[in-house]
Amino acid sequence: MSIENKHRLRFRDAMASLSAAVNIITTDGPAGRCGMTATAVCSVTDTPPTLMICMNRNSAMNPVFQENGHLCVNILNHEQKSLARHFAGMTNVSMEERFNWDIWHNGSLGQPMLKGTLANLEGNIVQIQEVGTHYVYLVEIKQIMVREEGHGLIYFKRDFHPVIAKTIATTV
Repeated sequence: MSIENKHRLRFRDAMASLSAAVNIITTDGPAGRCGMTATAVCSVTDTPPTLMICMNRNSAMNPVFQENGHLCVNILNHEQKSLARHFAGMTNVSMEERFNWDIWHNGSLGQPMLKGTLANLEGNIVQIQEVGTHYVYLVEIKQIMVREEGHGLIYFKRDFHPVIAKTIATTV
């Protein structure tokens, strides 16, 4: 194995130790409807509210996201692990079947928004850059829905794990 391949695999192992929130990114429009599980989602700025999403350039969904120009980031709660698995392609459930379940509503930009998530952020793709094996999408957020209740879902050590929020009592 070459030094470059060892370095790449070592990097992947290190990134498996980086806990990340689990999201399902969805789009609908002239190019069709699709969605994928993603952990490479990060806030960029709050003025204007902007997110960064990284997507492998080999993904067949890139042309759909790029032509539609809109998307929704659905931040999953701890009970949505099975949805994360479906949209990560870990099951044999087709894309069409996933969008036929009664778990969706449309946002103001017409994007599929998952019910029961911790948050839904709907926006416009404003910039796309190629970086190595991935596209980096900058998305200006136009519609935000946040739920106060719920616990998180993270991806850590190549598996999904719940994150349960604890309330810490303080004395005054």
